[in-house]
Amino acid sequence: MRVHILVMGKSLSETLKFSSRNIKGWLEKETGSVFIPVHTKAQKLIDEMRRTLENLSEVSKMLMDNSGKEIEKRNMKTYRRARALNRLAKLFSERMRQLKVPEKVSYDSFSDFLSEVQKVFNVMDVDIRSWFPRISPFFILDRRRFQAIFDRAKESLRDLQNFLSREYIKTKTLEETFQLIDKLVELEQQLASLRERMAKTANDKECVEKEIVEAQQKMAELRSRGSIGQLHQTGTEIDSLSMEVKHSLQHLQKPFIKLQSLATHGTGSGLSPEELGKLCQYVENPFEAFSTEAPGHPLLRQILMKLDRSISEGKLKLKPEKIRKAEQTIDSIVNRNILADLHQKSRDAMTRKTELSTSEEVTVMQQNLAKIQTHVEELTRKKAVVETEEASIRIAQEETSEKIRNHKAEIEKNILSSLNKTVKIE
Repeated sequence: MRVHILVMGKSLSETLKFSSRNIKGWLEKETGSVFIPVHTKAQKLIDEMRRTLENLSEVSKMLMDNSGKEIEKRNMKTYRRARALNRLAKLFSERMRQLKVPEKVSYDSFSDFLSEVQKVFNVMDVDIRSWFPRISPFFILDRRRFQAIFDRAKESLRDLQNFLSREYIKTKTLEETFQLIDKLVELEQQLASLRERMAKTANDKECVEKEIVEAQQKMAELRSRGSIGQLHQTGTEIDSLSMEVKHSLQHLQKPFIKLQSLATHGTGSGLSPEELGKLCQYVENPFEAFSTEAPGHPLLRQILMKLDRSISEGKLKLKPEKIRKAEQTIDSIVNRNILADLHQKSRDAMTRKTELSTSEEVTVMQQNLAKIQTHVEELTRKKAVVETEEASIRIAQEETSEKIRNHKAEIEKNILSSLNKTVKIE
């Protein structure tokens, strides 16, 4: 229903609102008196041109058959001209076969088809002017018959070209609009399908995430039970002790590296091979080196005393502040034995870890944990695949939505320019 309103004395039509499903029916009613007759005539002309091309194909075959019969006679008077006509007729037939008449006529298919026919006819004109005089005076009746049918075909082509430029062009925008509407409906169906796929993908992702959470909870429960739980607690304790050892030896790290370099590349460190090996271990992994020491950590004490001597003799290039802190740490370890308690805790923790790690219960539990962990990794990969698909669908949705917006805008613009009516496709 149209409503008119007055603005500054002028009548303006209210915007007509349609869905993509019913805009086509309305447009057909609005344009039927103009569009349908023109489109019907276009289809009729195409059908006539199809018959014209069929006639050309038949007369080309006639030329081919008649020239073939003359070739078989081996009459030297006509043989060369018959062969020339036969080759020419085959060319005509092949060109006719290459022309594809559109089954469903549209302005673009109509125009493209006429362009192809024009190209073929132009080439045939050149061939006729070049070869028919050479074939003369033989096959004169056949040539006249072909020429008459070809001339009528060219007249038919001119009629189609005139119709295209004078009548069909007027409905070109309307035809494009109908095509845009069909495409719009198709795009909306694609978007609906993409939304369904997105919903399914989101559900699949949710299920996988739920499985991952359940598996991780099961792993947490297994780790908290019995010997495996104790092993986990011991591991946590070792992590804490490792930080404590690292902190206690922090002022010795740089001196240790300098002493290691002196022992490896220089002379005068005084370290035995066993002490050097232990020193390297203290540089790489302080906790492992410390926890595997014998009671009283004798190797560390020996290394520290030789380190202190090297510092006193000026063999290590260290800043005064680093020397001061290193000497304080050496004194507290060697003379005041401040690491005794930490050393005992570290040894005890490593012993418990070794005993628990080799128990049958822990071995079985670790195997079960490994299976669950493998399952979690598989689920994680599956989730990544689902997320990749989800991202792909999201991009397709955005692209399709953009096309839908563009198609709607184009349809609305075409209707305004063709019918001077404002519509809104919702």
